[in-house]
Amino acid sequence: MIRSLINGIPRDQISILDRSLQFGDGLFETLAVVENRVCLWNLHMQRLQAGCKRLGIVAPDARLLYQEAIQLVADQQQAALKIVITRGASERGYKPAAAVPPTRILSLFSWDGPCSDPLRISVSSRRLGHNPDLAGIKHLNRLEQVLARMECAEDIQEALMLDVQGQVIEGIMSNLFIHKGQQLFTPLLDHCGVEGVTRKAVMDKAKDKDVEVITGNFTLDEVLQSDALYLTNSLGGIRFISGISGYDWKPCASFHPVLAEAAASIFR
Repeated sequence: MIRSLINGIPRDQISILDRSLQFGDGLFETLAVVENRVCLWNLHMQRLQAGCKRLGIVAPDARLLYQEAIQLVADQQQAALKIVITRGASERGYKPAAAVPPTRILSLFSWDGPCSDPLRISVSSRRLGHNPDLAGIKHLNRLEQVLARMECAEDIQEALMLDVQGQVIEGIMSNLFIHKGQQLFTPLLDHCGVEGVTRKAVMDKAKDKDVEVITGNFTLDEVLQSDALYLTNSLGGIRFISGISGYDWKPCASFHPVLAEAAASIFR
């Protein structure tokens, strides 16, 4: 870690009573910093504020967060910025005390920058549970993803994750786009999964181009019938999938023009 701020103060420690430690009670965002610019800031803030509203956490002022982010970024041409908002500190027990002030954590990490190389991935044996109350938001409980990442072979950086009903939902740390013919598809995230900001940027770009992105439920067999697959996230941008370990699948289409155009704008 390069440096950090906790509630605006240069520190790297929080209370052991913070509810993020006790219960995973909070949200986070991971943002790319390229040429001293925080990428996709507005989309990250929209998701963070929506998540705070869903969890009943007082959302931080976006202007204050931006000032702190710029303070942290300072002279860093390239870095990864992580923002964590927790419900704050409280004594033991699930129910939070009234009027507990949220904890605001910003930390800056070294990052090698965007990579456009194709990815070879796998399919995780871990399954995502259904919880519509938490679906879409980037809450702090990531144990499903931790376990899925732990099972990946050393040469595998990402894996597709299915839900308990066998539908493909996302990557461990990314969203999935499916390219078949001239059409684009992406899984529904109404029962589990994270609505990524890069996913949103792609869908906005498609809308601008009058290209429909069809959302739905897709089995692994249906995904394996695709012409091309892409994984998207804030630090990886849009990555073309070159192969899936253990499956006889290879892309047979070039980069979809909507994905290609979106990829060129993610880190601007």
